[in-house]
Amino acid sequence: MAYSDFQLEIYLNGLTGALPPYSVDPAKLQETARSLLEEGPYWYVAGSAGSGETDAANRAAFLRRAIVPRMLRETTERDLSTELFGRTYPAPLALAPIGVQSIVHPHGELATARAAASLGLPTILSTASSHTLEEVAEAGGPRWYQLYWPHDDEVTLSLLERARKSGYDTLVVTLDTFTLAWRPNDLDRSYLPFLRGTGLAIPLSDPVFRSRLERPVEEDLDAAIMAWAPMFNGRAHTWDQLPLLRDNWDGPIVLKGIQHPDDARRAADAGMDGVVVSNHGGRQVDGALGSLDALPGVVAAVGDRLTVLFDSGIRTGADVVKALALGARAVLLGRPYVWGLACGGEDGVRHVVRALLADLDLTLGLAGFRTPAELDPSILEER
Repeated sequence: MAYSDFQLEIYLNGLTGALPPYSVDPAKLQETARSLLEEGPYWYVAGSAGSGETDAANRAAFLRRAIVPRMLRETTERDLSTELFGRTYPAPLALAPIGVQSIVHPHGELATARAAASLGLPTILSTASSHTLEEVAEAGGPRWYQLYWPHDDEVTLSLLERARKSGYDTLVVTLDTFTLAWRPNDLDRSYLPFLRGTGLAIPLSDPVFRSRLERPVEEDLDAAIMAWAPMFNGRAHTWDQLPLLRDNWDGPIVLKGIQHPDDARRAADAGMDGVVVSNHGGRQVDGALGSLDALPGVVAAVGDRLTVLFDSGIRTGADVVKALALGARAVLLGRPYVWGLACGGEDGVRHVVRALLADLDLTLGLAGFRTPAELDPSILEER
């Protein structure tokens, strides 16, 4: 079945008077999610660092680039399948690592993983998950693990071993969040879910971390949180520490948060397998470069040496086409699927992803292309 068939499914359901259970418009879906959520959880997801300039730059970078469609090409049948790290996926899309998902829906990461598994797409589980590595793995499907890198090597190795045993085959190491940025929306509400024990299921269930505590987590949660905080936050990691990960993870390693070509080159030199061009959706460095603006330079620097993925600002099928045209092998979808989660749990996430894939499928064909591999920068023009 073609992804674009979702469009026909919606129209045919309409003949019986049935409307889509959730909007296919990302902005309207966000509005609905906001109406369902308390202010703290909503802004924790929607908010940005500082003035929000970087988040705005992400969208502006897409708007500055226009697709130039080509006509009279045979694009009736499309194939979105994409190879990443030796494995073929049905589309160039993964669900980005977003933590503390239980603040928007009680099933949180479990629902997200089940939706991704039903579509054959990778879900990237955040270290800041509301559920453990092992619990989320029960959803099946392709799964990657995102590491917030602890300042305790034994805890790090324990997390990697748990991920490996649970079938996570790709390690995504987030580099841009060794400490939280200045986030006015969260600060004005004094809202940080970790300090309430939310989003800590993975470290608090880790046997090595627990061995560091004077009392069990169940007896003194506050002490466990205070032990977690300095282990995962407040100090930067450096390039010379990467061998610890490379020597102890036998699958692909992807560095997330790369924006400068020199950093991409260093990643390749360090034996990494991929990078994610990302500014954390504008949540970390205010006034930073839009991710799509950073993408061409990174691709030019290392596109022949490692796999370049893209994150930050994806909302529509056209956005995906533009990122792929500029050299990304695949994209990570972030906030939109969380709004789907807030609106309908697993069904809401699946709806959002199916809608994006249908939009991508149609946009690709209408622009004159059959596969993502046919896209290149020549299909875009600056507005």
